[in-house]
Amino acid sequence: MQRYDCGGDDVTAIGRRAPRQLTFAVLATGVLAFALLQSLVIPVLPTIQEELGTTQADVTWVLTAYLLSASIFTPIVGRLGDMTGKKRMFVVALAALALGCLLAALATSLPVMIAARIIQGIGGGVLPLGFGIVRDEFDEDRVPGAISALASMAAAGTGVGLILAGPIVDLLGPAWLFWFPMIVLVVAATAAYFVVPESKARSVGRINWVAALLLSGWLVALLLPVSRAPVWGWGSPIVLGLLAVAVVLAVLWVVVESRARYPLVDMRMMRTRAVWATNLVALLFGVAMYAGFAFLPQFLQTSPENGYGFGASVTESGLMLLPQTVAAFVLGLYAGRLGQRFGSKNVLIVGTLVSVAGYLLFALAHDERWEIYVISAIMGAGFGVAFSSMANLIVAAVPHEQTGVASGMNANIRTIGGSIGSALIASVVTAHMGPGGLPREAGYVNGFLLLTGALILAALAAILIPAVRRDPVTHEEPNVALRHPEAALVAGGTLVGDDPE
Repeated sequence: MQRYDCGGDDVTAIGRRAPRQLTFAVLATGVLAFALLQSLVIPVLPTIQEELGTTQADVTWVLTAYLLSASIFTPIVGRLGDMTGKKRMFVVALAALALGCLLAALATSLPVMIAARIIQGIGGGVLPLGFGIVRDEFDEDRVPGAISALASMAAAGTGVGLILAGPIVDLLGPAWLFWFPMIVLVVAATAAYFVVPESKARSVGRINWVAALLLSGWLVALLLPVSRAPVWGWGSPIVLGLLAVAVVLAVLWVVVESRARYPLVDMRMMRTRAVWATNLVALLFGVAMYAGFAFLPQFLQTSPENGYGFGASVTESGLMLLPQTVAAFVLGLYAGRLGQRFGSKNVLIVGTLVSVAGYLLFALAHDERWEIYVISAIMGAGFGVAFSSMANLIVAAVPHEQTGVASGMNANIRTIGGSIGSALIASVVTAHMGPGGLPREAGYVNGFLLLTGALILAALAAILIPAVRRDPVTHEEPNVALRHPEAALVAGGTLVGDDPE
């Protein structure tokens, strides 16, 4: 990052304060619109299914397609930001989100909606690019607070989206779930173009397009047969053939990434035990968390006449899931201090076990509304503590100059796990359909038991993570969450602007 000496003129420093605040306001608007766009869709998947005339298994691709796209494009957009300018790519990311919103608002079929969500996935670079702009343009002492504020705004926006989805659908219709963010995104992109300064800092690198193609290839070859297996049959030639293709492409991807100078996922770093073990936990958490996002609203909105569900409206289902977001946000704020006192590894294991209890309770006790509220809060508490602890462990495992790359890789792997989980749970839940064309209750129970198993595996993987070395004087673990607040980011993507000066 380049800094310019103006001769110590205090007046100049004061004069730059307003543009910096304006820059932050533009970044915050873009981040908020991005967060709202993610969460607004979650409670309305059943409504989208009805509007598009598709099946419950297929509509989950509205979420899966976005996660798949984000896991591929976010590191690419981040790398392009380092190479060509973060402001330029920030505007491009906002424009991609806006274009995806426009196409989604006009969509009348599932393929068009999926295409719109793939375009929106390009906008996953908004958050890491925003962090990079803050690093480049803000004074060093203001960077941690500004990044914390952006990350907190992303988390808060997710919760607000769950609440706003119902009223928007009731008053304006489902299309306005995309028209509303599109308007905000167009304003934010325009303001970013004219207000946000372009950093002079550039890094040398290139995009590993071969790795990107292989990553997308093996993920699609895996997700498609997993989600369609109930229709095609698990033993059908097309399912077995696609799974075999996925294995071959995955092996080639690992080989290419291992030899690449500028990999999308750094396989050299993955060889470190603390890194690969934590990333394995992240993958399994992604499977469980995003799959729950895909199917909990559909369960809650199912009419009790089918033997389960609450017949909840979009607004009601969003409110029933809100304790999860609130608990994750609040507990995540305290996870750093808990890690200092008890060790981030131990806190991660406890958080994972709390999440296990949440999914297990949901599989076994889901007949009363109060049970859903309590279980939602339990799941959120586990997620919040676990995610922040993972961030601490990743940051503590790598040199300072690799903080952003390692944290972004961890988040990206979590997103990949999410795309796998949402497709897998679709296959399990819809394996046995009831007479009304809806999944039987047993399908949901089996699905949530499967997610419970994924989190149990995550707890076992967490045991393999080396403990962070404690301070010999205070006997406490360094609070890396406070020194690197951007590491707690949930959304996938490579954090940019992390090259040493």
